[in-house]
Amino acid sequence: MSLAKTEYTSPNLQWFSINRKRANFKVRKLQIRIVKALKVGKHRKVKSLQWLLTHSFSGKVNAVIRVTENKGKNTPGVDNVKWSTQEQKAKAVLSLNTKGYKPKALRRIFIPKANGKQRPLGIPTMFDRAMQALFKLALEPVSETLGDLHSYGFRPERCQHDAISQCFNVLSRKRSAVWVLEADIKGCFDNISHQWLIDNIPINRTILRRWLKAGYIDNHKLFPTDSGTPQGGIVSPILSNMALDGIEKELSFISDKHKIHLVRYADDFVVTASNREVLENEVMTILKSFLDKRGLTLSSEKTKISHISTGFDFLGVNIRKYNDKLFIKPSKQSIKKVMAKIREIINRNKAVKQDTLIIKLNHVIKGWCNYHRAFVSSQVFRYLDCQIFRKLWQWAKRRHTNKNRRWIKMKYFKSIGSMNWLFSDKETLKYGFNVRIIRHIKINSKANPFDKEWEQYLEKRVTMKMKNNLLLTQRLKNIWLEQKGKCLVCQDSITSESGWDTHHIIHKVNGGGNNSANLVLLHKNCHKQLHIKGLTVLKPLS
Repeated sequence: MSLAKTEYTSPNLQWFSINRKRANFKVRKLQIRIVKALKVGKHRKVKSLQWLLTHSFSGKVNAVIRVTENKGKNTPGVDNVKWSTQEQKAKAVLSLNTKGYKPKALRRIFIPKANGKQRPLGIPTMFDRAMQALFKLALEPVSETLGDLHSYGFRPERCQHDAISQCFNVLSRKRSAVWVLEADIKGCFDNISHQWLIDNIPINRTILRRWLKAGYIDNHKLFPTDSGTPQGGIVSPILSNMALDGIEKELSFISDKHKIHLVRYADDFVVTASNREVLENEVMTILKSFLDKRGLTLSSEKTKISHISTGFDFLGVNIRKYNDKLFIKPSKQSIKKVMAKIREIINRNKAVKQDTLIIKLNHVIKGWCNYHRAFVSSQVFRYLDCQIFRKLWQWAKRRHTNKNRRWIKMKYFKSIGSMNWLFSDKETLKYGFNVRIIRHIKINSKANPFDKEWEQYLEKRVTMKMKNNLLLTQRLKNIWLEQKGKCLVCQDSITSESGWDTHHIIHKVNGGGNNSANLVLLHKNCHKQLHIKGLTVLKPLS
């Protein structure tokens, strides 16, 4: 009997005894086969491989890992159940069966939006989340193979920078289109037609219908869901993406003549054209017809047409031509938001130690600068440094009202090398002027993470992203390269998306230091597993 079958049928399954590497390999192999069958038009083969994946032990292991190791692992559904122990996770793997499966209603919560309104989220139970994660494993290879080339939101290996880079590609030349339609779909997640999804999404229709019709509970009352796919569900982003895939094909009939190009990130997208009339008439007619079939409409508030000389905001940046030269800069709204966040941190921590404040600020500054370092941001970074300095000077003066400026400067602001006035103690504040501008290299639009042909190309991109990651110090980057980008416990790739922990080979309490020879990078769960089992790891041989 095979190991997988023994593990699957054993009622005494131990969570940490599961061979994750083997489970990942089997899932990956099935996903590659799905893409291969789809490319040659073997749709029955695709369906049978999807069934095999959703009923496999390896698929169920991956699904449980997905919901128990992400940020929402501590947010329960209506049953108030969380899978936090090893026993609960192992039991969950064995209980993921489609036979007789009926999802529970969603727990409705609200989170604030930037415009002051509230966004409703539907939180499924842990079991329902795991079932969605399981079916997503089988659905994602199909969506990645059939999806629009220039769709970048909620897709593996793609990000906002790719969408912004594509905007640069289609707008930067002298003969490029000069008019841009900034489109936003009104309540995309809330209004997608259930019937369209059931008729067109290639997964088990019975289960999909039950997910869509599960309803939600708000203030202890059950409300039906007649349309839309709930924000908060694991499968929801991929369903909305597949519902919007096809816009490029619809626009392709007029693309060459009028320089029509579509760039989409989730439900936000821009369409370029050589003249305004084409956007107002032909493009808008095509979009309305396409969206109407899916129960969707464009938002009249957020949909507008702009000339490239006046610019437009997209994904936190402003894209505009100055004397026929295209510049992409952080948008004014993005600058206001990060400054408001920094002011809030400083105002809320008036009495904390300097090092504590620096750690809190560095997290925000590094993240924001890491996002905007691919654009024309040097002047903005210096402006941000100036505003932060003023606020920190006020923070320092408030703490010592009876001390003179020289004393305050000597206590809180240090000179390191040739640089003066650095807000520093044991920790040093990260400044924007130190951030090196590195242009983002856009992903090849045809790249498919589930197609073996693109495997080597995507591995090179992972290495490039980790090297350019501002959140990693040079020492940690060198350690990551020594490990060839792999976790030393599970041997899977460590990426920006997977996250990492630093582990001391000789624990600090036993005299181990913070030098590179004593540090390795591990996945967060692998790090936890290592300590629970009392095991150790060794540096790879060079």
